[in-house]
Amino acid sequence: MLANVLIQLALVVTFMTLVSIALFVGRYRLRDTKVEWRDRLRAAAPATVLLAAVLSLNGLSRQFVPEISWLIDWNLTWAIYDIEGQFIVWLQSLETPAVTAYFSFIYIYGYVFLLVFPVIAYFALSNTRPLRELLTAYTLNYVLGTVLYILIIAYGPRNMMPELVDALLYDTYPQYQHLTRQVNRNTNVFPSLHTSLAATVSILAFHTRSVYPKWALVASILGLSVVISTMYLGIHWAIDVVAGVVLAYVCVELSRLLVGRWSVYEWANGRLPSLSSVRNRDSDS
Repeated sequence: MLANVLIQLALVVTFMTLVSIALFVGRYRLRDTKVEWRDRLRAAAPATVLLAAVLSLNGLSRQFVPEISWLIDWNLTWAIYDIEGQFIVWLQSLETPAVTAYFSFIYIYGYVFLLVFPVIAYFALSNTRPLRELLTAYTLNYVLGTVLYILIIAYGPRNMMPELVDALLYDTYPQYQHLTRQVNRNTNVFPSLHTSLAATVSILAFHTRSVYPKWALVASILGLSVVISTMYLGIHWAIDVVAGVVLAYVCVELSRLLVGRWSVYEWANGRLPSLSSVRNRDSDS
């Protein structure tokens, strides 16, 4: 079942990405990418490798994060409920089959597309800074999010109030449980990483609106839809969402501060002896 869900996810996201490349990227950027792809790949390599390493560690950390969290035992579930009350219950009172279908699609397919397409769109730019900022912001989201998940225990509304909050995603599309179980834990809801990553893309799309004006609008709509979907489907509290938006802002600002501050290649060139110096040493000996 998981394989079928993953195949369907890949097909839908690939279709959405191809359509978006045609609509937003344009033929001339693809033409330039064919010529410059090696230089762009080289420039983005350090950020890409770091993100891949963090994602690998994040996958491993899910096995022991809950145990560490319970040792610290900072359970904020009741505190969140005391502040927020039954806002999610009210939100779900607006439920209709069409709205549920939309937000379920957004939560699964729209979210993955929202993370994937900007990587391709920014790779198509000769200026690699937006791509490097995006990859760095993704990395910071996962690092800081994991730290918060270790420190804070919080159950989502559908776990806290199962008699009042419906698990709309799984009730309507039970096959998605096979996918979300691979990446989610019941105690990891504060902050909402769905929100923080979606907001990260939306903020960076706003910063690059002069390059991709239409994408900035689409990213804003999709990002907002992802944020609402996490609450409407009963997965996150509104407080989780607010924390996710704050995390996104922090990660974007840090990425803009860090990217361009130094170069891995310049550092390596400064540390490694140059070819001419090696030759001079050889001739002197």
